[in-house]
Amino acid sequence: MNELWLIGIGTGSPQHLTGEGLRAIREAGTILVPHKGPAKDDLAELRYQLIEAAGATGQVVRFDYPERDPALPYEERVSRWHDEIAARWVSAAEDARSAGPVALLVWGDPALYDSTLRIAGRLQPAPKVRVVPGITAVQALTAAHAIPLNDVNGPIQITTGRRLRDEGWPDGIDRLVVMLDGEASFRTLAGSDLTIWWGAYLGMPEEILQFGPLDQIAPVILEAREAARARHGWIMDTYLLARSPR
Repeated sequence: MNELWLIGIGTGSPQHLTGEGLRAIREAGTILVPHKGPAKDDLAELRYQLIEAAGATGQVVRFDYPERDPALPYEERVSRWHDEIAARWVSAAEDARSAGPVALLVWGDPALYDSTLRIAGRLQPAPKVRVVPGITAVQALTAAHAIPLNDVNGPIQITTGRRLRDEGWPDGIDRLVVMLDGEASFRTLAGSDLTIWWGAYLGMPEEILQFGPLDQIAPVILEAREAARARHGWIMDTYLLARSPR
């Protein structure tokens, strides 16, 4: 694997793929597609659809995504998981018969709350890495709600559900974007006089949006999350919280 291309593909809409991304898919020698189990087959299928629509000529190689060991402490769990993912990239690339760059289609953008670049840093010998930017979940969320991300001259912070649960609302921040939140951590902020703009399956036909005062809309979001997870087997959601309505 002399050259590795990480191609951002947005959050589910084929229209999120940039012209640079389309060209990179067409020109890649090998494209690796992760499979994360039957419950998430539609994520792999979307990648195959993008590959076909782009007119890719390289070899497409699937590989099974490893699972994290829940028995390990969080940091060690993630580190070992990343080691195994890197090993599976190498194994899948070695199985390919094609020359040229190896490509991975990255959900959202490779540079924002995504570990693909860190996993690539584990590869030895280190390949030349090219990043093709993509539409982020933050962009898709604000576009779907037709809102600006920040107030006039105001700061914005992006964090994770885990940090929100562990640390609470950050000091000096009026607007907070929360990603990677599998546990609906906005529930910990009840009574905080916040407004929430929430979205799941952003950019996909299954997209769900909710907006309103957090204390009023939180039960609606929780019900929608559980119903969607039961229907699809997985859910990815992102939300913006603000101390005052826009």
